[in-house]
Amino acid sequence: MRAHASHPAATADLATARRNLATSGAVTGLPPLLTRSWTRCVSAGLSPERARIEARHLGGRELHEAVERQGDLTTRARPIIDYLHAQIRDSGCIILLSDQNGFLLDAVGDPGFSDRAARVALQPGACWAEADRGTNAVGTALIEAAPVVIHGPEHFLDRNGFLACAAAPLAASDGSLLGVLDISCDHRIYHPHTFGLVRAAAQMIENRMFEINHVRDIKLRFHTALQAVGTVVEGVLAISPDGLILGANRPATDLLGLRRVDMGRASIADQIDGRFSDLLARDRQRGGEPVEICRRDGSRLYVRLEIPRISPPRPTTPTWPADALAALDTGDAAISRAIGQIRRLLGKPIPILLRGETGAGKDVMAQAIHAAGPRRGEAFVAVNCAALPEHLIEAELFGYAPGAFTGAKREGALGRIREAAGGTLFLDEIGDMPASLQSRLLRVLEDRTVAPLGGRPVAVDFALISATNRDLKADIAQGRFRSDLYYRLNGLCIALPPLRDRTDLVALMTAILARDPVKTTPRRIADPLLTALQTYTWPGNIRELASLLRIATSLCDERDTELDWHHLPDDIAADLRRQTTPPSPPPTRSDNQQSLRTAADQVILHAIEQAAGNMSAAARRLGISRNTLSGLGRPPLA
Repeated sequence: MRAHASHPAATADLATARRNLATSGAVTGLPPLLTRSWTRCVSAGLSPERARIEARHLGGRELHEAVERQGDLTTRARPIIDYLHAQIRDSGCIILLSDQNGFLLDAVGDPGFSDRAARVALQPGACWAEADRGTNAVGTALIEAAPVVIHGPEHFLDRNGFLACAAAPLAASDGSLLGVLDISCDHRIYHPHTFGLVRAAAQMIENRMFEINHVRDIKLRFHTALQAVGTVVEGVLAISPDGLILGANRPATDLLGLRRVDMGRASIADQIDGRFSDLLARDRQRGGEPVEICRRDGSRLYVRLEIPRISPPRPTTPTWPADALAALDTGDAAISRAIGQIRRLLGKPIPILLRGETGAGKDVMAQAIHAAGPRRGEAFVAVNCAALPEHLIEAELFGYAPGAFTGAKREGALGRIREAAGGTLFLDEIGDMPASLQSRLLRVLEDRTVAPLGGRPVAVDFALISATNRDLKADIAQGRFRSDLYYRLNGLCIALPPLRDRTDLVALMTAILARDPVKTTPRRIADPLLTALQTYTWPGNIRELASLLRIATSLCDERDTELDWHHLPDDIAADLRRQTTPPSPPPTRSDNQQSLRTAADQVILHAIEQAAGNMSAAARRLGISRNTLSGLGRPPLA
């Protein structure tokens, strides 16, 4: 990978370039990297004297969601960021992690400089794409797809001229950009070693991501020097059993000249002189020691193979209490009615369509339906139709025969529909299924057979549950969804209400807290916080509520007896305060205490009555242990 780390452009040259830009609008007299970047800034309508007024910045909740979307990256990167910070602590630097769009997700640094950096929005939530902040290490590294150093007045915006920033892009094993790692400081104290440090740390993050994502694949570790095999500079390829290159770390792409388009298409046989099977045999004979091989161009490599010992994952069946549907019935009339309808359909060959907003609990309801029905001992296979790449969804759903296409596994693949045989197939976000595949799914539902790519039709038997947050009838009217498929899916349509319309919020919170695995979790919510939670509109629905309670309980210690405002992260607490309207008149402390206790008592009492007074059976219906139920206290029977 090329890197742009030349000495900073001369101050005189930069001053001349700025004058020319101001008088003629032309970018002249700069190194190639800066010429390209400044030209892009001018084309984006930026001016050195002022930042873009509408520069993007994520709010607290948006930032939380962005971090969750990039969970793999932030989780794998954080230990390395902490290690890096330990090496440069008290040097006046800040370490930043961005996503592939330039939004800053994480920051660790010395307080003095961090406060100064925050004045130019160099902090989590801000977008540092070039189009927003001009030439800068994060945004420019993303566009150039290469490590860069942007020093002092090389920044396009005058206000960022006090910074010196070194950044390296982070790439996935297929070559796609994940984000950027950056070290920034005052330009007067910048040290050239910073550039090497950020590149090494970025490679450590990439290698960590590679190992996690390819834990089940054959790995070929190699280098031109024997002593480099097993070090941070070694190349690593992820290879399928038939020799297809599935992924590569950055040293591997540099050593072999691989491109992103090669992943999933190129074969290791294109790189080595001989057959991959022979290499496997030699590796077994050498007991995992590096072996010397010839490349097709005559050069030599030292390679070592790692064969995974992990068997492929099987579809899992969720763990639920004996009466899974009862565990979801916490007192809301619409939910109770829906559960009653579902019970009458259990075991019957009628598909169920769940409708509701994102986060309203469609996936949890689908799992509960499976766990409550006669197929509970078989697989529950969930497919998110919106998350699958369109070019892979056909093979993912319907499977393929051995050798059906270039890159196919030698043994073929069952496909998600056949994996669900005997159990339940859950098609989430069904409204986002590509139109080209809707007709194929319709044939499967009509004929109860699935035809793998390159294979013969196979009979399948499964229960079908679908879910969507879209108005499918409107999509049908606009030609985006097939009406005949809709009527095949819509045996029983269940509309799950958004959380803001449910009447069982307090009981729902009680149930979520009761299921928390941490035994020291408080089972109460302080009155001011409870009031805010009751009046909040919950745009993220149950998923947002569960996430908030999970964060709050994680921030508790053993001395806490109730959840309160200080258990929430500052940004979430601010959003909650800003978006809630106090009720009128405000309830008293005793009212709120009674409200929470009464709702909890109703849920517990209902479970005990259904279990004919058997506390163990009641606990199973609630999805909690008997000890937890005893700890909550048995309400008086009427």
